[in-house]
Amino acid sequence: MDQLPFLFSTQPRWVVARHGSFWAAWYLSQVYLYAFTPSPLLPALGVGARLGLTALESLVFLLPQLLLAYTLLYGVIPRLIIPAQYGRATGWVLLLLLLTGALSAGLSLTVLAAVRAHYLTRYFGPATVAANPLPLSLQFFLALMGGLRGSITIGGLAAALKLMKYYYVQQQQAARAELTALKAQLHPHFLFNTLNNIYAHAQPTAPVAAELVLGLAGLLRYMLYSAQAPLVELAEEVGMLRAYLELEQTRYGNQLEMVVHTPADCQQLRIAPLLLLPFVENCFKHGTSTVLEHPWLSLDLRLVGTTLQLKVVNGTAGGHPVGASGGLGLATVRRRLALLYPGRHQLVTRAEEELYLVTLTLALDPPAALGLPAAAPRP
Repeated sequence: MDQLPFLFSTQPRWVVARHGSFWAAWYLSQVYLYAFTPSPLLPALGVGARLGLTALESLVFLLPQLLLAYTLLYGVIPRLIIPAQYGRATGWVLLLLLLTGALSAGLSLTVLAAVRAHYLTRYFGPATVAANPLPLSLQFFLALMGGLRGSITIGGLAAALKLMKYYYVQQQQAARAELTALKAQLHPHFLFNTLNNIYAHAQPTAPVAAELVLGLAGLLRYMLYSAQAPLVELAEEVGMLRAYLELEQTRYGNQLEMVVHTPADCQQLRIAPLLLLPFVENCFKHGTSTVLEHPWLSLDLRLVGTTLQLKVVNGTAGGHPVGASGGLGLATVRRRLALLYPGRHQLVTRAEEELYLVTLTLALDPPAALGLPAAAPRP
């Protein structure tokens, strides 16, 4: 669109120039076309007289043509044709064509009839102006056919240009979206290559740091790829939690006392990604990191049928309670729970002098509700 602003830009100056050029070209083409087209209604006139007459006629016919074109461009096409409401669009197009043709016929039999009479009187005298011998109904029918011919031509041309512009813009947007997606793929690819290089260099001299880098790469891979889906397998989410806890255990070493219990079988259940991580992250950010001696953490995750029960308890420094909200991370997860699992969860947080407690009960969808096959029974 930036390369062809005259055709596709939405800036007002380009829009005015584009529409003005279109109608000027259409008007001049009609003036010269009908000026040199023989007409049984008019005797032989000079070129100048015919041009003057067709200039006035084309100007009058331009009014219903403008009405038709802009009704199609900004009404029928964007609201009916593009949303694929083809039945209603067909009805409206036919109605607009008939209205435009009838309006053109009415103008032809009234305003333009007077203009033609004036021209005949001016060039050939009053005796040349005779009443039309055809019945009024037939005159209107012939004028209607002529008006429909012009309406169909200008309506079809305007619609074709509008649709061409629409599909060109869609194509450009799709190309930009594809480029953005490719760019987004390149950035993680570069990041993982860099982490792999750091891991390879750190492994001989700093094996602990190398393992931390490897664990971080696994977490990032999960967050960038798996967590983009609306739902992930609960087993994956639990595995990511354990990987995060292992990283923190490595960081704290023997100073951190941690008890973790997770279900061995997640029963093919699925959960919104990264929904449980803020509860664990909050423990380290506002809890164990503030405890100078003997930091501790307990995480208990159980399944009762398809109901997930999570209980996280961590020690805090005396006089530094986490607070009822648990920080921005828990405020965000509360909002996600309200949107994703309305009426299907219960979240309770409690801050005391030396500990912080979070309990979550969450009803998950059974595999059958998600269209997944039931798990085979264990032998």
